[in-house]
Amino acid sequence: MKNIVLAAGYATRLGELTKDFPKPLLKIGSSTILGRLLDDIDGIDGITRHVIVTNHKFAPIFEKWATDQHYSKPITIIDDGSTTNDNRLGAVCDLLLVLESLPKQGDLEGLDDLLVVAADNLLFFSIGEFVKFAKEKGTSCIMCHEQPSIEKLQRTGVVELDADNRVLGMEEKPQVPKSHWAVPPFYIYLKKDLELVRHSVENGCGKDAPGNLAHYMVEHTTMHAWPMSAGRFDIGSLDTYYEACDLVRAGKI
Repeated sequence: MKNIVLAAGYATRLGELTKDFPKPLLKIGSSTILGRLLDDIDGIDGITRHVIVTNHKFAPIFEKWATDQHYSKPITIIDDGSTTNDNRLGAVCDLLLVLESLPKQGDLEGLDDLLVVAADNLLFFSIGEFVKFAKEKGTSCIMCHEQPSIEKLQRTGVVELDADNRVLGMEEKPQVPKSHWAVPPFYIYLKKDLELVRHSVENGCGKDAPGNLAHYMVEHTTMHAWPMSAGRFDIGSLDTYYEACDLVRAGKI
């Protein structure tokens, strides 16, 4: 299984901090946002490589960062060619670029099951739990968590589940949510479903948010949802970044 990190955004809401520097590499305590994520994923059995897809502006920074890392699994940086927030490819097209690029780069492992993660979240659980769940179910999978706020549900993906956590349906930003199960940006797409992924955009899948692909896949293959065993911290603004730094300093995360 390859770990695909979506890191091609420009994080415009963080202002000067990310004007010329990628949000995933901002410091959090003694590490970085991305470092804390990879510290967990690198130790998961079956992970063979970390693939970080970023934009042309930040690719050199990620390349330099990668040379200083000492993870047990190799790191590949893929430049999606975009240069501004206005000409960004979108998360789904970035993932398609990964599928196209790895064989050309001589990746001898070939295409594999994919763990797809956002690069701007701090997690209070191990991704290994999610990988174990997917292996048990034998299907592509998404994460979910209970969200009591209707207002927040209206700004995210929402799924309906059966008693076995099979996904019955998914809606993006529904005005009238059909459940309280919200979907964060963490996914597992099995090798057997990658042809569906390859042709998703040409068949009408939205390009921008990674949840667009999950929504598309739910309608075309069997998927299960893993209820998160603990919370997460989404760093989307200056306020949330500084709050995360304070929580780490206080030893709360």
